[in-house]
Amino acid sequence: MPMKESKTETENALTIERRLHVKRYTLTLDKTRCPGCGICVEICPRDAIELKRVPKVEGEKAKPPFVDFDEKKCQYCGICNTLCPFGALDHRVNGEPWVAVVDSESFPQFIREIEVDTTKCDVGCVDCEQACPLNLIKVTVRTPDEQEVKDIESVSDKENLTVDVDIKKEFCPCCRICEVKCPKGAIHVRKIFHGIININREKCPEGCQDCLDVCPITGALYLSEEDGKVHVNETFCVYCGTCKIVCPVEGALEFERTYIRHTPVRSGAWNKALEKLTSTKGVVKELRAKGGGRTQLAVKKRLGGRSA
Repeated sequence: MPMKESKTETENALTIERRLHVKRYTLTLDKTRCPGCGICVEICPRDAIELKRVPKVEGEKAKPPFVDFDEKKCQYCGICNTLCPFGALDHRVNGEPWVAVVDSESFPQFIREIEVDTTKCDVGCVDCEQACPLNLIKVTVRTPDEQEVKDIESVSDKENLTVDVDIKKEFCPCCRICEVKCPKGAIHVRKIFHGIININREKCPEGCQDCLDVCPITGALYLSEEDGKVHVNETFCVYCGTCKIVCPVEGALEFERTYIRHTPVRSGAWNKALEKLTSTKGVVKELRAKGGGRTQLAVKKRLGGRSA
């Protein structure tokens, strides 16, 4: 039995803790990084995470949902930690990062494929840094002896300066905005999630832009000057699903994930989680890649009524 369970909350963080005789488990949510997408809620096996909606105030922008923990139900398995595309969750044991389900190879980790060729970068260019909607990129110019240059114009020998592009990959949902905005093609990004998102114009309420208000990726949704309604740019969409959660009209926004890029894993627990995160088509596609013919039939039967 636990010696002590606690829950503490500040403006920027929510932490639950369980202290045993020799171990101390903590799970912390960084509110500044959480978009309220609800992925952690979908895959929590103990229903220990709840997504709470914020009522819309007339005349104000819509606000994203927020996450709450039930410290009594949480088993500190770390599934939510490993499957948060924004890196907003941090699971620790005795103060050290550790995720049991990854260590036991029962759950995978997302593949964040982000490559930067700084030899293509122009000294002084900070387009990627300015474009990142989550402020995860820092461009630094250095001298041959690794000294940071604050004022490039004051340096006479600019040819020997080098560029360093630091991207906080563990928090990056791979929206690809930095890749598209880079004028020299120095950045290559592959998405974690693939999917389908579509706005039904007939059902979309006139003047409503709740989905746009809460979208964490600037440019994934945008307001059209032609019809005054929200449109989708799937090039930048990370398929987090926050837009779908706040949409006030059923059927006005169609959304599904079809594929997830992750490290190899063979696990029944992961297959069940995958069913919650993607469409039937996505689950079957992955199982087919693994050669699990019988499992495919079982999944199709279990998900019978769901859209593929």
